[in-house]
Amino acid sequence: MRAFIFPGQGSQAVGMGKALAEASPAAREVFEEVDEALGQHLARLMAEGPEDALTLTENAQPAIMANAIAVLRVLEKEGGIRLADKADFVAGHSLGEYTALCAAGALDLASTAKLLKQRGQAMQAAVPVGEGAMAALLGADREKAQAIADTAAEGEVCSVANDNDPTQVVISGAKAAVERAVPLAKEMGARRAVLLPVSAPFHCPLMQPAADAMEKALAAVDLRAPLVPVYANVTAAPVADADTIRTLLVEQVTGMVRWRESVLAMVEAGVGDFVELGGKVLSSMVKRTAPDTTQTSVVTMDDIEALIKAL
Repeated sequence: MRAFIFPGQGSQAVGMGKALAEASPAAREVFEEVDEALGQHLARLMAEGPEDALTLTENAQPAIMANAIAVLRVLEKEGGIRLADKADFVAGHSLGEYTALCAAGALDLASTAKLLKQRGQAMQAAVPVGEGAMAALLGADREKAQAIADTAAEGEVCSVANDNDPTQVVISGAKAAVERAVPLAKEMGARRAVLLPVSAPFHCPLMQPAADAMEKALAAVDLRAPLVPVYANVTAAPVADADTIRTLLVEQVTGMVRWRESVLAMVEAGVGDFVELGGKVLSSMVKRTAPDTTQTSVVTMDDIEALIKAL
């Protein structure tokens, strides 16, 4: 069995999508449609930068989605690959869950781009710049990370945001609490802790205003049942009902991304082959979580052509 997986924030880079757009009309169409939906030249920003503008959450989220969907569209239109024929499940990390839903036909491309733009803006607006932070705890599992977060909190918000793989867990919350967690982490048995260069504390209770905004945005959008089940970040379980998906996407804003558990659940369901479209980071996480599976990262035209031959 096979799962198609889609990357989250941090996968953006100046130049992303440029070679793909030059090589493929199918990819160009995706970038043009996203530009039109957002009323901005996102494709130009992706291709040329500046990096600080691309890194802004409201730009990075739709850009990462557009890049992954462009890869998928090339596979579909030029390789004759239908996702529903080749994937048993889809999943994505944080914003990647929206990409997965778009890939599986639950959301159209324009709606996905607009939702991610709104999500990025709402997440940025939820906490004033400089008041929140995130840190990656390396060499710590979720239990250890939770203990570190609880110790560092001292009455402030500090919680596990991303359970990525057995060796990497991300915490999120009030800046002072997360900064306290960094030296504590080593004392409490983590290999090291690194503050992340993010503009807001994602996936923690401080994001509640963004969750409220996304509840309104998602209520207004046409969301259909996906062609294949989607593994939801907050439950690490497959979901195919549109109303349930809507609810879980709202919960996802403040909830933990249970990526490690999602991978293990997909393996338990029979998945042995993970194909990451538009990035490389998730493939590494999958390898650390489920080393007996195969992982394929598909970013370039060469990658796409190799995958077409392999499928």
